[in-house]
Amino acid sequence: MEILVSLSAALIGGLLLSRAAKRLKLPAVTAYLITGLLLGPFCLGALQISGLGFSSMEAVERLNILSQVALGFIAFTIGNEFRVSQLKTMGRQAIVVGIFQAVIATVLVDLVLILLHLVRPEIISISSAITLGSIAAATAPAATLMVVRQYKADGPLTRLLLMVVAIDDAVGLVLFSASFGVAVALESGAVSVMTVLVEPVVEIILSLGLGAAAGVALYWVEQFFHSRSKRLSISIGFVLLTAGLSMKEFEVGGVHCGFSLLLVCMMTGTLFCNICDFSEELMARVDGWTAPLFVLFFVLSGAELDLSVLRNPSVLLIGVIYIVVRSLGKYAGAYGSCALSGCGEKIQKYLGVTLLPQAGVALGMAITAQALADGAVVRNVVLFSVLVYELVGPTLTKRALLAAGEIQPEGRTSARKKNG
Repeated sequence: MEILVSLSAALIGGLLLSRAAKRLKLPAVTAYLITGLLLGPFCLGALQISGLGFSSMEAVERLNILSQVALGFIAFTIGNEFRVSQLKTMGRQAIVVGIFQAVIATVLVDLVLILLHLVRPEIISISSAITLGSIAAATAPAATLMVVRQYKADGPLTRLLLMVVAIDDAVGLVLFSASFGVAVALESGAVSVMTVLVEPVVEIILSLGLGAAAGVALYWVEQFFHSRSKRLSISIGFVLLTAGLSMKEFEVGGVHCGFSLLLVCMMTGTLFCNICDFSEELMARVDGWTAPLFVLFFVLSGAELDLSVLRNPSVLLIGVIYIVVRSLGKYAGAYGSCALSGCGEKIQKYLGVTLLPQAGVALGMAITAQALADGAVVRNVVLFSVLVYELVGPTLTKRALLAAGEIQPEGRTSARKKNG
């Protein structure tokens, strides 16, 4: 009963608060995150009233399966952007920008935090500095997709943005695995080529392979059904299947093998959309079905934000430096790579702003980083940055897309029609 009442409070509360956010011209995703904060263990949840919010972090974590499923559908939807027609026009630009902006953000954060270590070694170790630099590469696709959906954004900037945030996951995975391997080596004194180079590449290959197989299988199964509702049900079943399979981990010949949930589901969507002639209609129906799931995802994400990190002055100092330098790296990297790859002036100017949000992927990396001697510092800094980025990022994304002319001014956007 408590779980169901808490979920209903999350869903209804998030939707009601989104009406207030609309009056303030804020994206709905910001309202959902604030709802989560209010219902979380640091606000209403602290009252310990059954069904009124989430009384502890454990209560939120018990619902983590919903967040994983939501991320699976988000990635599946983003896969729709990788159609062959899109890749022919923007594929090279997306790859260049996706790699360049992530690397620049990582290098800048590495340099500044290593300098901080040299000046104040008691605040942060060099292994944690290197690890935080790699986490800076990660961009959250969920908040970006929600803003694009809410305002029916469309245009070259929006299309490139959705492709870049998808590519960013693969790049971030490689950078983090390599950097974390180096960090562990610095603490243990032994470099593992397997951890630094082999395992991240294996994870990407396995993820893309599983996703491709699932995409082909989905198309094959869909052909046995002609009812829209049954085709929708099959699609939902396959996303649940791929999300579940992506959690599998195993070892082969001493190599730890795993999958990236985002990459697997993204590849499933990409293959399916490129070989299925009725995919666009089906994807539109999937979008409608997942709307309440995404609301719950962001409310739960807000409830997971740990406000206790605000009590630690050193975490706040490192966090502010991390946020400022990462933001600068993302913007400069996007601007430079867009100019290098021949993107339009508006894309050069505004893309970097839309790449700031950070959430689930970065938190997952931070949990892994807790294995370091001062891994708690990494986790708390990432928690602080996620708190800031998730609350501010969606609004910045909206403003950038509005300034680029890819969403209509407030009050003129139809819920049934794309911007155009």
